[in-house]
Amino acid sequence: MSEPLQQRWCAAIEYDGSGFRGWQAQQPGVRTVQALVVDALSYVADHPVEVVCAGRTDAGVHALNQLVHFDSHSRRPERAWVLGSNSRLPDDINVRWVAPVAADFHARYSARSRSYRYVIWNRPTRTALGRHRAAWVYHRLDADAMHRAAQGLVGEHDFTSFRAVACQSPTPWRSLEWIQIRRDDDLVVMDVRANAFLHHMVRNIAGVLMTVGKGEASEDWPARLLGLRDRRQGGITAPAQGLYFVGVRYPDYPEVDDKTRPAQEPMLPGPL
Repeated sequence: MSEPLQQRWCAAIEYDGSGFRGWQAQQPGVRTVQALVVDALSYVADHPVEVVCAGRTDAGVHALNQLVHFDSHSRRPERAWVLGSNSRLPDDINVRWVAPVAADFHARYSARSRSYRYVIWNRPTRTALGRHRAAWVYHRLDADAMHRAAQGLVGEHDFTSFRAVACQSPTPWRSLEWIQIRRDDDLVVMDVRANAFLHHMVRNIAGVLMTVGKGEASEDWPARLLGLRDRRQGGITAPAQGLYFVGVRYPDYPEVDDKTRPAQEPMLPGPL
């Protein structure tokens, strides 16, 4: 008797990263998002599944729409995947939706762009409620100056000055499609989209723009850093808790793209 045909599925995962050592599964006893998601989906499938994500996140980083794909020969309705998985997951992870996709869909390699958001709590006193969900900067930030300075990063560039020293990407070249910074009362929010990101690239961009916002560097400094191609000149790496993986664009797969696009447009309210 032949084995049932495999179906490829795509799922959107939302998580508060403050209680995790990042996305990627590690040794036993280390709490990661991937390990818990795999356990939940395998429970619903009634067989082990492997999960591939669109972009791995570090410890403390959150996700509004982390996209994953997995294969299963089990016949389950979409609602069963969602409700069954969430019944097995802790409160800081949530499966938003699950949908069937074409067999050649790949959460990572089919992606054409990725979006992130960085949130800064900007007031003289720290926040108790938002301490795990935003970076705190007590200096008054000039969000308009930060936005103007950020426009020098748009386009295809060598982002060596903005990537972690230990970054393993074979090339530092990335194409940054747009970046916007705005103020919403005590929040300063940065939204950015690129074809792909280097390790710590968004947090390093945020750190550089914070320096501009404090008036400690000129508005042309981010663009000049690109030309230096030297991470040692690039300033601080902004804290992990302010970073959110917003989503991914898949224009070749409209059944997925239509579900993720609304969450990735610029100028949305912040997540707090």
